[in-house]
Amino acid sequence: MLLGLTGLAVGGLAYAAGYEVRSFRLRRFDVPVLPPGSRPIRILHLSDLHLTPRQERKIEWVRSLATLAPDLVVNTGDNIAHRDAVPAVLDAYEPLLSIPGVFVFGSNDYYGPQPKNPASYLLPTKGAARVHAPDLPWGELRDGMADAGWLDLTNTHGKMTVDGRSLAFVGVDDPHLGRDRYPSGPADRDADLAIGVAHAPYLRVLDAMTADGYRLILAGHTHGGQLCIPGYGALVTNCDLDTERVKGVSRHPADGGPDAAWLHVSAGLGTSPYAPVRFACPPEATLLTLTAS
Repeated sequence: MLLGLTGLAVGGLAYAAGYEVRSFRLRRFDVPVLPPGSRPIRILHLSDLHLTPRQERKIEWVRSLATLAPDLVVNTGDNIAHRDAVPAVLDAYEPLLSIPGVFVFGSNDYYGPQPKNPASYLLPTKGAARVHAPDLPWGELRDGMADAGWLDLTNTHGKMTVDGRSLAFVGVDDPHLGRDRYPSGPADRDADLAIGVAHAPYLRVLDAMTADGYRLILAGHTHGGQLCIPGYGALVTNCDLDTERVKGVSRHPADGGPDAAWLHVSAGLGTSPYAPVRFACPPEATLLTLTAS
């Protein structure tokens, strides 16, 4: 019995670390959030690459997403996992940088990864624990994306014309580190759509964006639970979001209602180099097709 369980555990770990963590997937969802009569808008949502310089397979897979020809790219952070990874990230995004885009950062754009037992993902989140100065070249990454035309939404509002439609945005710095300084104020009513962007989907941020009239909210951070149970799902979210909404499209508040926003949480494309496993939760990017409500 013990031998059998040990073999099962070893086999599961080999699958999680050897195959699933590199089995990149594209998920697709339709979101009925545009005004009646609107033609669709396609958003490519990228999150949590946690890229290191030698991850060529991941770089090439991200580059291939340009063939989808999205109208907008939304990047919700945790791009880098090594001090020398910025050129690799910009190389991965290069075919997408000519497309309108917006971004916010996560903790692993500021701070290098630390050794961690993968089982620690199953423990309650500790939130803002890092108080030392950032040690990753986040400024270089920000400048590379912003100079190409992507809009930096760090604790600010923004506007952009996408496929002839006016989009209003609000974004925050990483709530998991307590860096969010939400710029309150109602969403622009003249915009065709108002979108909220955050790295970590903490309820205080989702509540504020929904109350201000942002009808679509995009976030990452959760890794979809990363270590999940087949047939059950995620055990944790690494924030105060419930596990039922750990990835994919849902509503916020969860019970819906006429003023509820649409929420998409990406399970992301990577992991910490010190916890390079995924189980029942493959890495992903998402193509959201926004349609008329």
